[in-house]
Amino acid sequence: MSDWIEFDSPHGVVSGYLATPRRDAGPTPGVLVLQELWGVDTHITEVADRFASAGYVALAPDLYAVGGPRAAAISPSRVEEAEEFLNGATGQFGALLSLLVSSRRRQQAGASAEVDETVEVLVATANLTRHGVVVHAAYEALRAQPRCAGMPVAAVGFCMGGALAAGLACDEPALAAAVIYYGNSPAPERVASIRCPVRGFDGSDDPKVVEGLPDFEAALTEAGIDHELRVYPGTLHAFANDTRPWYSPGPARDAWSRTLAFLANTLTPPPSTVLS
Repeated sequence: MSDWIEFDSPHGVVSGYLATPRRDAGPTPGVLVLQELWGVDTHITEVADRFASAGYVALAPDLYAVGGPRAAAISPSRVEEAEEFLNGATGQFGALLSLLVSSRRRQQAGASAEVDETVEVLVATANLTRHGVVVHAAYEALRAQPRCAGMPVAAVGFCMGGALAAGLACDEPALAAAVIYYGNSPAPERVASIRCPVRGFDGSDDPKVVEGLPDFEAALTEAGIDHELRVYPGTLHAFANDTRPWYSPGPARDAWSRTLAFLANTLTPPPSTVLS
């Protein structure tokens, strides 16, 4: 089951996509699903639905719908149009980066004025400090959900959302688990405040993200934090997003199965005994 809800934040009312298991079988752990740059799009709502099917209450806060509806330039239909353009104009993540940062290159690639404006606003809106405040409010809103009250909550984030999941782990001692999909690592000096186990999934051909992993790994080890950072050879950024040209089914399956196993072991007691 799914619905759009609203919750309060220091920056105003926020919209969020809430997915729950079809049957109410009592208190249920929660998973905060944190968006890529593109917002709560089809991919993110599908991820939330998959978590609900796996037995969790999942909330994906729309970080672009804060204090009211999204701005017209980043309405869901406009973002979908921009995504379609970028998917068609790029075959490699490096090409995408050049189009994200350059209006001139977007126009040379055939972007319409609306697409150009949408990408410009998306990039300008990606403020991790402001988003982090809203993410913390979303975490509290998920904990307050009747089906989730009193149960542990994890954060799973993708790209920008991966960095936000890591940031929430640094700032929120009650967070039960953090899973970071191809998100930038937090500064090493922040890592010592993490109190939950951490898992990370990255592609080797994603240099801007991978270059921060050694320091993150060292800081996690020094702080004695349960962690595993997995890098898939020959894999690009956003490899788990099946709406992207660089989607990699093998690494995506492996990362997803490991995510579910990690959450099952972390958020709930073992439900059975293995008979030998």
